[in-house]
Amino acid sequence: MLHASPSSFQILPSLAKIVCEPGWKWQKREKALENYDLFYVWSGEGTVIRNDESFEVGKGSCFLFRPGDHTSAIHNPQKPLVLTYSHFRISEPVSEVPLPYRRLTDTVDFEYMLARYVRLFLVNTFAAEEEGQLILKQLMIHLLRHDREQPEEKKVSNQLTEVIHEIANYVQQHPGKPHRVEDLAARAGLSPRYFSIKFKELIGTPVQSYIIRTRIERAQHLLLHAGMNVTEVADALGYRDIFFFSRQFKQYTGKKPSEIR
Repeated sequence: MLHASPSSFQILPSLAKIVCEPGWKWQKREKALENYDLFYVWSGEGTVIRNDESFEVGKGSCFLFRPGDHTSAIHNPQKPLVLTYSHFRISEPVSEVPLPYRRLTDTVDFEYMLARYVRLFLVNTFAAEEEGQLILKQLMIHLLRHDREQPEEKKVSNQLTEVIHEIANYVQQHPGKPHRVEDLAARAGLSPRYFSIKFKELIGTPVQSYIIRTRIERAQHLLLHAGMNVTEVADALGYRDIFFFSRQFKQYTGKKPSEIR
C-alpha cells in the first residue's frame, strides 16, 4: 500500500464512528470479507475474532481486515465499544500491506486523521472523496510505520528524547518565563531529578545553565536588533534586578550589556 496511488483507494459506503449498544455483537458470516476494513477501537472492552484467532481489545486496538477474512466480535455491555470502521478496496496491486492487528499506544495523530476522515463524509464536503483517499493512504502509512517500529525499550528511549528536546525548544521559545526545573520536569512527566539527569545527557548542559544561556542569547539579540535599551531588555526577560542581569550577562558573554549596543 505504500506505493499505491491515493486515487486507487476506493472508499466504500460502510464508514462510520459508532457507540455500540449494550447488546451489540458482530455476527460471524459464512461469506468472507470481499474488501479491506479498517477497524479501530476508541474506548471500551471487547473481543474480536479474526479467522478463529481471538484478540482482547480496548483503546488503541486497530485491525486491518483484508479480503478473505472471517470476522466476529462481542463486547462488555458495561464498557461498550466505541469504534470506527471503514471499508475500502484498492484498484491496483499492492505489495506492502499493514499487519492485521496492532495496539497503538501513541494514538493522537492516528485518531486525529481518522476523525477527520469520518467527518468528511458526514456532510456533503467539497472534494471529500479526494481528501478521503489522501487521508486513507496516510492512515495506511501510519500503520506500516508502526509495524516496523523498534523494540519497546528503544521506542520508550526515542519518546523520552523527543520529550526532552521539546522542553528545550519550549524554553528557547519563552526565554522570559520564570522557568523552574520542577515545572519543566512536570511538563515532561518526570521527576525533577531524573529530568535533570536526562536533560544534561541529551542536551549537553544542565537545565539551569541552559535556561540562563537561552535568556542571555535572547538578550543579545534584543540589544543588537530590537532597539531596546538594557533596562527594557532586562525587564522583558524577567529580570527584576538590572545589576544582577548585567553580572549574569557578563559572566556568559564576557561583556557588559551596555557594550553590546
